[in-house]
Amino acid sequence: MPTSTTAPARASTSSATAVSWERARELAYGAAVAGPVRVVPLGRAGGLTLAGELRSPHPLPAFDTAAMDGYAVAGPGPWRVRGEVRAGAAWQGRLGGGEAVGISTGAPVPAGADAVLPLELASAAGGLVSGPVLPPGRHVRRAGEDAPAGAPLAPAGTRVGPALLGLAASCGHDTLAVHTRPRVRVLVTGDELDRTGRPGPGRVRDALGPLLPGLVTELGGEAAGVRYVPDRPAGLLAREVLGVADAEVVVVTGSTSVGATDQLRGLLGGAGARWAVDTVACRPGHPMLLARLGAARRWVVGLPGNPYAALVAAHTLLGPLLAGLSGRRPAPLPAVPVRGRLGPAPGITRLVPVAWEGPEARILAGHGAAFLRGAAAGGALAALPDTWTDGAPARLVLLG
Repeated sequence: MPTSTTAPARASTSSATAVSWERARELAYGAAVAGPVRVVPLGRAGGLTLAGELRSPHPLPAFDTAAMDGYAVAGPGPWRVRGEVRAGAAWQGRLGGGEAVGISTGAPVPAGADAVLPLELASAAGGLVSGPVLPPGRHVRRAGEDAPAGAPLAPAGTRVGPALLGLAASCGHDTLAVHTRPRVRVLVTGDELDRTGRPGPGRVRDALGPLLPGLVTELGGEAAGVRYVPDRPAGLLAREVLGVADAEVVVVTGSTSVGATDQLRGLLGGAGARWAVDTVACRPGHPMLLARLGAARRWVVGLPGNPYAALVAAHTLLGPLLAGLSGRRPAPLPAVPVRGRLGPAPGITRLVPVAWEGPEARILAGHGAAFLRGAAAGGALAALPDTWTDGAPARLVLLG
């Protein structure tokens, strides 16, 4: 992966330094370098990313096979039945004109056969079978029809899903070379958070501790756990961030602005971090950040403390970063018409939850920075540029 040029970390949340939402995603992805390659059994490869091209060592299928239960027939009928062949076995010999063998779906088609006559079209009596004459090759899967020997089946960077696992197995592969999941440590900051039950007066129930581990997994990372860091006394956050040794990525929630209790930017500056993204021209999530601790070779992703803003920021920076660290291409962002009404926001991309309505998407209520109601009910986040109008197409970040 290409490595972006990064600048020394600095404390800033001004709109003058903010990059566009699209550019922020590009920077987060382009700055990452894919991790080490490991060869793992198929049973452990699901959800990982191919580190090299997958090829078929032999044709797929490897031999002509029957696509239907019935009779493999040669020439015009009626046909004299000479035997039968079932899946997992082969019929020895060659069919001549007017001859047939009973055959099961998936069984090798004997040499000399022209087609497979399905059972529902066949009439058998006295050792003979009759039925319509079929075009040559009908109901036969030819050797190499799916792929010839040596054909590329999936490029490097492909996520290993169930279908790819099945394809690899059908080719005879027992292992795959993959990039492993980057490990992600989550640090949730704030003195005001309650972690169980209904929050007391002036308190807030923590939503990000439960939300982020699953989101990390969904985005392609391996969650290394959640730690809670109070705002006071000062210095606790620095100890936690700089002390992480079991993860390539540290996600910090809250503490990303320049308020009295917001320590992350100053911490990164003092640690000599290199900045990749310093605020993003979007709403919500504007003060998000991405920096790298050079000596530790560790990425720090700063998310706002408000739950929906943090969700937006995670899909903006953390998702593309984890894709790059995994050697995987970023998920495509489909464009569909989006219906709804929003006030103007010059120079800002707004991220709003949407629900599907046929081929279109509809903006849902409940998308303030602190509110998750819309995101929980929606299937995607729509990235609305400042030129968007009701019904115009917009890019979607798919959820789940």
